[in-house]
Amino acid sequence: MWPRRSFARSARYFAKRVLRLSAEPHAVAAGVAAGVFASFLPYPGTHFLIAAAVAWIIGGNLLASALGTAVGNPLTFPFMWGAGYELGRFILEGRAPEEPRLDLWTTIRHLEFGELWGPLLKPATIGALPLGLAAGLVFYIITRQAVATFRDQRQKRLAEKALRRAQLGDRVPARG
Repeated sequence: MWPRRSFARSARYFAKRVLRLSAEPHAVAAGVAAGVFASFLPYPGTHFLIAAAVAWIIGGNLLASALGTAVGNPLTFPFMWGAGYELGRFILEGRAPEEPRLDLWTTIRHLEFGELWGPLLKPATIGALPLGLAAGLVFYIITRQAVATFRDQRQKRLAEKALRRAQLGDRVPARG
């Protein structure tokens, strides 16, 4: 679960993978946004599927959507899901809600989904929707700009390299 070198190195790796995807900047950014959105939903194990479905609907890249789900990880899930739960409770009740009366361990152990849905999953899902949309929009803007900039710089580097090769080619005497 802990990266071998560092979190910064892992983040740079994911960023490079996203920037190097061959799809259009919109498709890459939409895919990442779909992955980020899906990570906010309180349904572990389904994030890849949800991200892929959302990416397909909005014309995003499926690989980028899978990479975008990396935003949700064991370090960020408690914050994302906790914020979604609290926002959902506020949206549903219109005020600072009282603490729910729920024996979570008994409910999970007996798999009583109906009892788990009302006090826990429903507010977490409702709160996750606006938070996921907002975070997805932020990641869309950042990713689209980053992909466009990366590609522009890459084209400039390739053009300069081709120009240097052409200039060196003029100086090399022809073999005869």
